[in-house]
Amino acid sequence: MLGGLAALLLSVLMAQSASAQDRRIPQAQDEIRLSFAPIVRQAAPAVTNIFAKRVVRGEMRSPLLNDPFLRRFFDDGFFGRRLPRERMQNTLGSGVLVRSDGVIVTNNHVIENMTEIRVVLSDRREFDAEVILTDPQTDLAVLKIDPSDEVLPVLPFADSDSVEVGDLVLAIGNPFGVGQTVTSGIVSATSRTQAGVSDYQFFIQTDAAINPGNSG
Repeated sequence: MLGGLAALLLSVLMAQSASAQDRRIPQAQDEIRLSFAPIVRQAAPAVTNIFAKRVVRGEMRSPLLNDPFLRRFFDDGFFGRRLPRERMQNTLGSGVLVRSDGVIVTNNHVIENMTEIRVVLSDRREFDAEVILTDPQTDLAVLKIDPSDEVLPVLPFADSDSVEVGDLVLAIGNPFGVGQTVTSGIVSATSRTQAGVSDYQFFIQTDAAINPGNSG
């Protein structure tokens, strides 16, 4: 939940281009025939896909204890020590380039405790990323990739004080790892307080579709 809200905050701040004075009700049918394509073309190159993974080590009990009959008479110790086991844990999310030298903002829960982080740009180029800063309380993290001397596209921050309930929202992300996807909605509420984050009240709520992989 927190990841979606944090992702929304970035989406709203960076996608909104109209000022409060410019907002008005369409007066003619031609004014209603609009497309978000120009905004998507401008914003999408700065949105990244993030894939992270780590090896999780644990123990597995003897397969013999899967038998309910044997479990009635024997405990784990009877069949010896538990068997060591390793498994790969994978996470996916999205990020936003905020600096042309490869600085990316994403959600902390996407990369927390991960040992390998891979960033895929909109043109499908891949980079290894390092963690620069994390803030678990707001569920935000800052990553850095090395594009050499290339100047990457970025999305600038806007003024969150100008966001109003009812404003249009575009969410660009990597839901379920299928690749860059755009969904739309409106700002449903502002100044939300997320449970467990009582010191902060700047979360923005939206009804735009946000699924696993959109976080960031």
